Amino acid sequence: MRNVISSVGVLMVSAALLAGCGETDAPNESAATAEQTSAPEPTVAEIAVAEAEEVAPLVVEIMAHVSLRSDRRLMVEGESNLPDATLVQIIVEREISSVRWRERTRVDDGVFAAGPFGPGSGLPDGGYIVRVEVSEGSVQPEAVQARIGHEGQHLAGELVNQSRHGLGQVATYSRRFLVGSEPRQTRDQVEVLESPGR
Repeated sequence: MRNVISSVGVLMVSAALLAGCGETDAPNESAATAEQTSAPEPTVAEIAVAEAEEVAPLVVEIMAHVSLRSDRRLMVEGESNLPDATLVQIIVEREISSVRWRERTRVDDGVFAAGPFGPGSGLPDGGYIVRVEVSEGSVQPEAVQARIGHEGQHLAGELVNQSRHGLGQVATYSRRFLVGSEPRQTRDQVEVLESPGR
């Protein structure tokens, strides 16, 4: 009988020891799990660097052509390697008065067009500048942002510069031209537009 009691006592002590070991292991496991889940998340700067490494720079190319309609108003057409649906703003400015006409459009299949520009009475003779400005990355459609970056950080090339509003990089193309039928003396390589039919 004593043997049975002592055997039962040994079993109870062994069970208590095993249970105690189990209790001490459990907190260590949960602590290890807590350490794994509390690993630091990447910072915004680290994410930006990772994205920059994944997306190759886009060297921006823009070319614009201007034509004068019979009513002496201007049409602008152009080509670009910017992604489809990229929003651009076309601006025509008269040099002598700084009067501007502007229109928003977008690039589709590598081309864009806007106009007519100018007053109803037609553009007076003189010098003009046409500019094509790529809108900031933050206002572009998501598919365009994926290629050029939320702040235009993937744009590259001679046409790229910092936005005046501090919203990242943008691209701007400009060229000068003259409207009028009389030959003009100029040292610039400038295109002279004449009204059709003159």
